[in-house]
Amino acid sequence: MNHAEPRPWNPYLAGALSGLLIIASVVLADKYLGASTTFVRSAGMIEQLFAPDKVAKMAYFLKEKAIVDWQWMFVLGIFIGSLISALTSKSFRLQTVPDSWQERFGPALGKRWATAFVGGVVAMFGARLADG
Repeated sequence: MNHAEPRPWNPYLAGALSGLLIIASVVLADKYLGASTTFVRSAGMIEQLFAPDKVAKMAYFLKEKAIVDWQWMFVLGIFIGSLISALTSKSFRLQTVPDSWQERFGPALGKRWATAFVGGVVAMFGARLADG
């Protein structure tokens, strides 16, 4: 059997395409690309299942509706596009601890997940603080 080596995308090409997408988004839709609001909206949609009246009265959701919108679909598209890219480049694999992490910090799954969770919380807090 001939197993081809995975070929990742050229980062310069991917960056240039991302830049063109951002420009097109602003020019064509007058919208800046972002993702953090999508997570808040998703949390609001989940909370609406349990307390719809409470979500409807929250100040944040009076400004930003808890709905599926263009940005929510954009985040879904990031996931789908990443999956397609990984599958077509044959680089897809399920891995609980990345090789680079394991080389530096060892195979401890709990430490990796705790660090990823704290990093995600800090990044999301910063993005929300900046109204991003």
